Amino acid sequence: MSATQNKIRLTGLARRIVADGLLSEEAAIEANQAATKAGQSLISHLVEKKRVDARTLAHLASEEFGAPLMDLSVMDLSQAPVQDVEEKLLRRHHAVPLFKRGKRLFLGLADPTNLQAQDEIKFHTGCMVEPVVVEDDKLLIALDKAFESMDDALGELDDDALDLEVGSDEEESDSGAVTASDTEDAPVVRFVNKILLDAIKQGASDIHFEPYEKFYRVRYRQDGMLREVAKPPVNLATKLAARLKVMSRLDISERRIPQDGRIKMKLSKNRAIDFRVSTCPTLFGEKVVMRILDPSSAQLGIDALGYEEKQKELYLENLNKPYGMILVTGPTGSGKTVSLYTGVNILNTPDRNISTAEDPAEIQLPGVNQVNVQPKVGLTFAAALRAFLRQDPDIILVGEIRDLETAEIAIKASQTGHLVLSTLHTNDAPKTLARLVDMGVQPYAIASSVTLIIAQRLGRRLCNNCKKPVDIPREALLKAGFSEAEVDGGLKPYGPKGCEQCNEGYKGRVGIYQVMPVTENIGRIIMEGGNSIQIAEAAADDGIQDLRRSGLNRVADGTTSLDEILRVTTD
Repeated sequence: MSATQNKIRLTGLARRIVADGLLSEEAAIEANQAATKAGQSLISHLVEKKRVDARTLAHLASEEFGAPLMDLSVMDLSQAPVQDVEEKLLRRHHAVPLFKRGKRLFLGLADPTNLQAQDEIKFHTGCMVEPVVVEDDKLLIALDKAFESMDDALGELDDDALDLEVGSDEEESDSGAVTASDTEDAPVVRFVNKILLDAIKQGASDIHFEPYEKFYRVRYRQDGMLREVAKPPVNLATKLAARLKVMSRLDISERRIPQDGRIKMKLSKNRAIDFRVSTCPTLFGEKVVMRILDPSSAQLGIDALGYEEKQKELYLENLNKPYGMILVTGPTGSGKTVSLYTGVNILNTPDRNISTAEDPAEIQLPGVNQVNVQPKVGLTFAAALRAFLRQDPDIILVGEIRDLETAEIAIKASQTGHLVLSTLHTNDAPKTLARLVDMGVQPYAIASSVTLIIAQRLGRRLCNNCKKPVDIPREALLKAGFSEAEVDGGLKPYGPKGCEQCNEGYKGRVGIYQVMPVTENIGRIIMEGGNSIQIAEAAADDGIQDLRRSGLNRVADGTTSLDEILRVTTD
């Protein structure tokens, strides 16, 4: 073989290696042929056979091809976007994604002339690929660590309870239903299933999947408070959002606008849990929030809601009236829906026609005609109410009175032989009546139609296993609203301690209510144009407790702490 032929066959990095005296021409040709035969790059072959040091080859490749050089040993690859490229593709081409800047993916390669790798990864990711030279021996180690950190963060998940079906609402087609078993070996799928199951077991009301620049976290809302439960790698943000969107029948290709969907998770033949899913694009990915909707919560019964005996009697008395309006008020997450549905469940008998208009229907009740309002297509609360009135209703539930039109139709319905239940967003019962006046409802219509107003809050319940007596200064107890007779009469408030059975001393929640019937006295004040202060004074004269007083009763009987009552009843 002539020297001229050898020179023709040696190109690129091989020629540079010979020129620098690292290998002879014959050795370089031999190595090149062996690498081709083994399906390897020349660099991988030389490093594997220990013919040339990986660091030296990386420096040569960087200089020869003008590509930047990076030391993988000083990089934190836990943030590397390895989820954007299939693992098999990366291992086949000896490549590792280092970081992304917009639509540019910086790809670590020992051989920057590996155009096949760059083209394939560009095709799979839709990103422009920028090669960065790295040392071959460190590349595979870094790739292993990147995928190991992903799996380690997901943890050893227990699949025992994961034999469940995941699907959409009944209105969706069953064809192509996604189930947990479709990809049960995928760590992301098992992680999501475990998060959902743990949330149900721990009594969470909401799950937050939140991406940030440097980290990703999952939080549960338990007993009204958010707490962090997991921190998967930030590079899983896209996969987690995609999995949740697939489960809830959302468009996984659309990441620019918010989307809403539902998931139905069948835990057994007799029990299913619904999740209301909401996605929202943020600076660093899509945040997904899931509201857990347990139909069994409507089956609790009125005794489980925490009403005091007189309050319960008032609610039941007004539920049994053939007409009138019952309003439930309170902030988001105060349990208004459960209170209303408990009442509807009591009334749900074969001899009654019950229709509800909600945005959306959170709890599904057999025997109740439920409608999801859709303002985009003209199905508003008002439009649904008009339709209900033409369908021979006995009881109507309106998810929320938001405007004058809805309020007027609901009031007319309550005056024409129908029982109407609805919600308003106000701080207490007296302000609810004033709010209706502010909407433009005529005072005489309010006085003649509204029969009962329930204002409510949910406070955290002290753990019975670890709650402890606390010393609170007498002045603080008096300032909170306790009477001198109560303070001096042996009042023993309790506070949180914390144990393995609770969350920081609290376990579960208790309802705090103001149940105010619209009496003749209150009706007269409304007709005369009175304000909420006058209505509150009249209610107090009638023996109606306000929210703070109801809460203090819960402190006195050791159900919750004074701090918790002050937190939830302070305007």
